[in-house]
Amino acid sequence: SFFAAAAAARAPAAARVPTFVARAASTAISAETVGAEFDMRVKFASGGAQISPWHDIPLFNADSTLNFICEIPKETSAKMEVATDEEKNPIKQDTKKGKLRFYPYNINWNYGLLPQTWEDPAVEHPELKVMGDNDPVDVVEVGSTQLAMGGVYPVKPIGCLAMIDDGELDWKVITISVDDPKAAAINDVEDLEREMPGEVQKILEWFRDYKIPDGKPANAFGYDNKCMDKAFTLDVIAETHEFYNKLKSGERANDGELALN
Repeated sequence: SFFAAAAAARAPAAARVPTFVARAASTAISAETVGAEFDMRVKFASGGAQISPWHDIPLFNADSTLNFICEIPKETSAKMEVATDEEKNPIKQDTKKGKLRFYPYNINWNYGLLPQTWEDPAVEHPELKVMGDNDPVDVVEVGSTQLAMGGVYPVKPIGCLAMIDDGELDWKVITISVDDPKAAAINDVEDLEREMPGEVQKILEWFRDYKIPDGKPANAFGYDNKCMDKAFTLDVIAETHEFYNKLKSGERANDGELALN
C-alpha cells in the first residue's frame, strides 16, 4: 500500500544543533550550523554530501512511521524554518521587517515538517474553501524530550488540526516520537486525550493566539476546531505528498521560485 511503501529560547542556535545519527535513515545524517544570525544556516549532509531535508529524506519509513525534521526544539522561541527557496533547503531563522523573528513566547512542543510534502497554493480544499500555504506540512511533536534542531526522528501520526492562517490552509499534524515513553499507548486522538488530557486544546490555543501580541487577529481552524483522527490525517499526508510529487516531477509548474534540488 501507499503507507507501507511509502537552553534558553535565544541561546546560540549552534548549541542546540548536535551532530546525530538518524535511526530513520539508512545512512548517518548530520546537521551542521554555519554562520550566525541572519547568515546562520543549519545544513544537512549524508555520506559526505550536502542533502536537502525537504527532498532527500523519505516521508515514510518501512514500518509506516513518518520522518519528522525538527526545526524548532520545544521550549525555545526562535522562528526557525527550512528555506524552501534556497539550494539544499537549509534551516534558517525567519525574518520580519529586517529583524530576526521570534515567537512572543516559547513553543511548548517540538515543531518542524514532514519531508516530501507540500501544500499547493493553487488547489482549493473542497470543504474548507481555502488554498494551501506553499510550504511543507507542519508537525507538532508532543513527546516529553526536547529534540535537536536539524534532527530527523521517526514519529507516529496521531491527528491534525486544519489551521487557517491569513486565508491559507496550514495543516498541523500532531505526532509523537517513537522513542517517547508514551508512544506505545498513543495511536490516535482519543489515546492522546487519555494519556495527555487537554493537550490538543493547548496546541489549538497556542497556534490560535500566538500572533495576537503582534496586533494580528487570532488564527482560525476548520472543522469546528476539531482535531481530526489518524485516518483523516493519513489522507492529508497522502494528498500533500501527491502535491509534492507533482511539483518535484514538473507536472505542476514551479511558479513560486522554490528550490527543488
